[in-house]
Amino acid sequence: MASFPFELVSPERIVFSGDVETVVIPATEGEMTLLASHAPMMASLKTGFLVVGSGKGEERILVQGGFVDVGPKGATVLAERAMPVSEVTGDILSREISRAEAEHETMEDPVLKAEAADTVAQLRDVKARLGL
Repeated sequence: MASFPFELVSPERIVFSGDVETVVIPATEGEMTLLASHAPMMASLKTGFLVVGSGKGEERILVQGGFVDVGPKGATVLAERAMPVSEVTGDILSREISRAEAEHETMEDPVLKAEAADTVAQLRDVKARLGL
């Protein structure tokens, strides 16, 4: 399978950088898989697992918000938050859920309130999927 350059960046660090064969993206419009020679596009991300596939296997990374930019030379994800699953703990997810719940409570705009509620639900789903 053909590979392409991929980079995942959060405000704290470069989480992943290298050649990959596939990247599964948790886009707000639905999950999508990127392959080499994917058509150029941009999409926003929701909370969920980004899965990087290469000849070395798969790596799952928890992302929260941000966007993906796919161009002729590869793909870049700029995530609001990103952490390899190997670093995720129950305490971290509990703090993120509490932060998201507090944000939800302060929202007055109905659209933003619904988005904040979705984030809370997605984080709870991640916690359940990881068994934490």
